[in-house]
Amino acid sequence: MLRGLYDWVLRLAAHKRALPALAVISFLESSVFPIPPDVMLIPMVLADRTRAFRIALVCTIASVLGGLLGYAIGYYFFETLGEWVVRTYGLQAGLAAFRAGFEEWGIWIILIKGATPIPYKLVTIASGVAHFDLFTFVWASILTRGVRFFAVAALLWKFGEPIRGFIEKRLTLLTWLFLIALVGGFIAFRYMF
Repeated sequence: MLRGLYDWVLRLAAHKRALPALAVISFLESSVFPIPPDVMLIPMVLADRTRAFRIALVCTIASVLGGLLGYAIGYYFFETLGEWVVRTYGLQAGLAAFRAGFEEWGIWIILIKGATPIPYKLVTIASGVAHFDLFTFVWASILTRGVRFFAVAALLWKFGEPIRGFIEKRLTLLTWLFLIALVGGFIAFRYMF
């Protein structure tokens, strides 16, 4: 079953509408969607390594634009939509501590958390809630998201076939590790802040 799903994702990654779909997922992940764009980025680059950096660029731009939506949710709509997003993921306590940390560590929180399994939507919403400087938020988001997505694309561009072989041989293990990292990011945010 997992192998069939993997093959299906690879076929979708080669589809002519895969790049716009990646942009939508990257945009939404930065504000409300729980699944990171890596689930499309990786198979898309593996499907056509010549487009690796274009794919990373689209992913970065869409993620930063989605981050602006997350920032707006925190800044203007926290009482309604922002609280709903935070409650949906059970991260109320973590957000309060995260928000307080912005006063002392604002830029570092964006730079570090934007490249980790900590859900980026929480960084964007917390930035808006804290009324963090928008210009600084944008350039820090471009830097951290760009480094993350371009690093993945560069590794896949350089070592695509060995990485693809590694993924295919250890698909079940890597799926579990991905799920653990995803859930771990939410747990880390909830209990570490």
